[in-house]
Parts: sequence; structure tokens; C-alpha cells
Amino acid sequence: MPIMESVPIVEGLFESVGEGIRLLGTHCTSCGAHYFPRSLSCRNPFCREKKIVDTLLGPDGTLYSYTLQTYQPPPLFRMAPWAPYVIGLVELPHGIRVMGMLTGCAPGEIRIGMPMQLTSETLYCNEEGRAVLTYKFKPANTAADAAPGRGANS
Repeated sequence: MPIMESVPIVEGLFESVGEGIRLLGTHCTSCGAHYFPRSLSCRNPFCREKKIVDTLLGPDGTLYSYTLQTYQPPPLFRMAPWAPYVIGLVELPHGIRVMGMLTGCAPGEIRIGMPMQLTSETLYCNEEGRAVLTYKFKPANTAADAAPGRGANS
């Protein structure tokens, strides 16, 4: 069945911006705290005003931690075809850390501190033949990474 269009895994989680995507979060204009996913109120107990506004997060970050997911999650978190995958904790600007699947590199190529960039990929196709998209993080193509002698084992 041909894919007719794509839909996000959850409305309001991310959006296409230019040639990439950005996560949809919130920012407290009083204390500066950032949240993902969106928050209805500032959760900082020391914040007095708790004034929240929508904000775009990403697209660039730094890999803070990661793990290899080797068991198939329950049907609610389906992907087709299923295969083991890497989940990373990526630190975005403003100090917020976001968990997401990693793509574009083998587990042996991943290193803490590597620059990451948001992207979106098909997780599965739904019953209507639509591609269900999720956000993921991929290694960023930076000039420093492209320099001779630089690599995962450098």
C-alpha cells in the first residue's frame, strides 16, 4: 500500500521548520526554565510568576548519555520493522535534556559529547497507509567532525 502522507506520532511534539524539525516546548519568562514536552505551568518551586510561553527547542545538541535498547517494547511503542536501537539523552541549549532514539550511526560509533541534530523518521505505517513520524537525533555534520583524523576512536 503506497504511503499517502505522514502524521506525527503525537500532535504538538515537534514541527517541520525550514529543512529540519524543532521540538515544541515551553519556556518560563520569569525564571528561564525550559520544558519538553510542553508544560502548562512552570514547575520551578522558586519561580514566583510562572509565566509560560511556547518555544521551539533544538535543532542542535550534545549527547549526554545513551543506552542500547535490545528488547521489543510493548505494542503501544511499536515500530516496523523492529530491531534493537539506541536511545540517547541529548542536552539542548538552555540546559534541557531530551531523550530520543538515535539514528545515522552504529552503536560502536557513538560517543558521549558528540554533537547531535534533530531529525524525523518513519516509525511505522498506520492502518490508513500513512507514515507515522517520530523525532530522533543523528550525529551532526560539523566541520570539526569532517576534519582528517577525527572519528569515533580519536
